[in-house]
Amino acid sequence: MSEELRRIDPNTIHESISGRTDHDPTVVGVLLAAGGSSRFGERNKLLADIDREPLVRRAARTLLDSRVSRVVAVLGHQSSAVQEVLADFDVAFVANDAYERGLSTSVEHGARAAADSDADAAIFLLGDMPFVDSATVDLLVDGFAGGVVDAVAAAYEGQRGNPVLFGADHFDALCAVDGDVGGRDILLDSGVLLDTDDAGVVMDIDTQDDLERVR
Repeated sequence: MSEELRRIDPNTIHESISGRTDHDPTVVGVLLAAGGSSRFGERNKLLADIDREPLVRRAARTLLDSRVSRVVAVLGHQSSAVQEVLADFDVAFVANDAYERGLSTSVEHGARAAADSDADAAIFLLGDMPFVDSATVDLLVDGFAGGVVDAVAAAYEGQRGNPVLFGADHFDALCAVDGDVGGRDILLDSGVLLDTDDAGVVMDIDTQDDLERVR
């Protein structure tokens, strides 16, 4: 569906913030870490290691090392174990007891947490995407701060990926989505793709084969 979205490049964003002196907007980083890992097997993929570090911890660091204002992790499946590996990080936790109903329930919890903190926008990152560069998150923040984007997904070589940013005007709609599509329909309706040179935005870990390949 990437071809249905208007595409912009980083130069557009760099130009929009050139000479800007105002402060960054308040952007909440939402780590979506509630899924049941059904395609991975018996283990929780978020707890699987790459270079001796759990996937979800690497994903959390992507947000923590960026310029987001705060980070919220939405937990569900094996929430205690996931929270334990993130315990020493400056991350707030939100419980999603309805995680088995699909990704949209975690997006809803993340959007509500962002709205409750009066955030200007939220950036959603999947917990099974351990290779996203923090600079990509900052690029999304800059695009929003410069007024270039209000709903945007990072892309690589034309392929839509994650993370995705939504401005506060979309929070109510994000709370109303159903199933396992997250904010895809909102993005397709009013969003854009931001081309990046970050291959990590299209690298998620769904199966054991995926894990072995990236190892």
